[in-house]
Amino acid sequence: MPDPAEALATLVGLGADQSGAVALAVSTTSEGTIAAVGLATSAGSVTWAGAHRELVDAIGAVEDALHPRWVLWSQDTARALVDADVRVARCWDLAAVHRLLFGGWRAEPGRVWAALHDLPSSSIPETRPVDLFTALEPDDGDLDEPLRTDGHLRPEWTDGGWATPPRIVRWAELALTASIQQEARISGLLAERPAALRTARAESTAELLCAELAADGLPLNRAMAEAIVAGFVGPRPRTEAEAAEQRASRDDEVLRHAPPGGNFDLRSPGQVKSLLRFVGIEVPDTRAWRLEEHRADHPLVEALLVWRKAERVSTTYGYSWLDQQVDADGRLRGEWSGADGAAGRMTASAGLHNLPADLRPAVVAEPGHVFVRADLGQIEPRVLAAVSGDAALARATADDDMYAPVARQLSVDRPTAKVAVLGTMYGQTTGLGAHLLPRLRSTYPVAMDFLDDADRAGQVGRELRTYGGRLVRFGSASTDGVSDREARSSAAARGRYGRNAMIQGAAAELFKVWAVTVRARGSAMGARIVLCLHDELVIQAPMAHGDAVADLVEQCLQEAVRRWAPGTPVRFVADISVLARWSDAKD
Repeated sequence: MPDPAEALATLVGLGADQSGAVALAVSTTSEGTIAAVGLATSAGSVTWAGAHRELVDAIGAVEDALHPRWVLWSQDTARALVDADVRVARCWDLAAVHRLLFGGWRAEPGRVWAALHDLPSSSIPETRPVDLFTALEPDDGDLDEPLRTDGHLRPEWTDGGWATPPRIVRWAELALTASIQQEARISGLLAERPAALRTARAESTAELLCAELAADGLPLNRAMAEAIVAGFVGPRPRTEAEAAEQRASRDDEVLRHAPPGGNFDLRSPGQVKSLLRFVGIEVPDTRAWRLEEHRADHPLVEALLVWRKAERVSTTYGYSWLDQQVDADGRLRGEWSGADGAAGRMTASAGLHNLPADLRPAVVAEPGHVFVRADLGQIEPRVLAAVSGDAALARATADDDMYAPVARQLSVDRPTAKVAVLGTMYGQTTGLGAHLLPRLRSTYPVAMDFLDDADRAGQVGRELRTYGGRLVRFGSASTDGVSDREARSSAAARGRYGRNAMIQGAAAELFKVWAVTVRARGSAMGARIVLCLHDELVIQAPMAHGDAVADLVEQCLQEAVRRWAPGTPVRFVADISVLARWSDAKD
């Protein structure tokens, strides 16, 4: 195993430099330590095996000196590096770029390779138990070679068989080959989607950020969180019997408003509708916003809304959740993905993306630190203006509140203008949005045509690509065996999905460019992103740098816009504040 200086010299000797790609495969032990490394460049490849610390130092030396674009099969490699306390600046993530090029979420190596070689996904081989029938199958060549005679990657390799010193370097070489093929595919999109290469790089770096978010976690004051939970559901029950008593007590606070003798299950939407009917309230469903409309009609509704909030805390964000998800160091950790497979938004487990507002007071910056919270303002209509190229709508973005000039243009009040613009992006066919559609078409014809084109494509099941080149796939548009009404309903739903995906997808792309720019620029001041929530960033920074990091986040937004859509006249804004706790933000 070479020392760091020798490792760096080896990579330089293989042609690695600051503009080049270095494919990296990392094998880890059951304890999570790095056991072997395979590296490949355009000029050659090398295997390193040895002690964990030596391997980590060697990778770190290459990163510090060259900052290469590391080619990784997936976020798994990034997680192994982060667990070893190695944080690289940039990468080309084959799984992330696959999702961009081919749509969907699944992006395991066998699927990535098959797509690049136009092999049907249905023929991707899988490891099966050896039995009489598999023993009769013809031998498919040398098992120490990763490729089968049909062109697919061997399942013996993709299931982890690559992770041995003799094979690991070949796995890195295959990654490098796949990255070159992906770049060629991206190049083929540039005439139609000029942002595709920038998007691929940002999507890849977002996977590095996801690995770091999973490792770092969100600071959460455990004692404060427990006190909030107790306020909703009572003290921590010592037994299941006590938990049942607490549930019954919460139920009674609602059922005391019911008619005598009534026996209703509050966890059944159908029975809740029946309960409401008993007090003279008829509703088509029991969604929270629907119940809000009847809050003043009967005290049962208020009690039911309070119960629902407590029930959600008890079942999803209660004591069990705290025990399972919050570690001893006071960090809430979950798994992160850079794309949900549809519009490409970042997702997280462990409740990180659905944390109730009532629990936000427990999200507190650690001693000596502050949060810098930044929320993109009116992101979707601003993205629509940018990706459609509608000059009139772009002019409206010059205002901090772009709905104000839109309202003047449409000769309506601001709330109506907001409903109309959002409604047309979501495909609203009734209400104010639909009523104002003719006026929107005449005022912002380019933007409306953009949405209508996406709608028509979705209705017939034609694939779309977002501004950054992400493939948006649709289900079958076949009308066989369905009624005309069902066919029209399905087509309309696909149309709404199409127009929404083009905006949501582009917004997700811009958000990730912004996030990875903040990640890169903020590290010098000790600032780390601890949460990405739809259009919102939460960064923890040393208290002494709080204001400087807030300024940096705004600068990064403008840099991200220039990178994402060079020359766009659209103005993007963010509400940025320095906070002690997340709940201090004013929405």
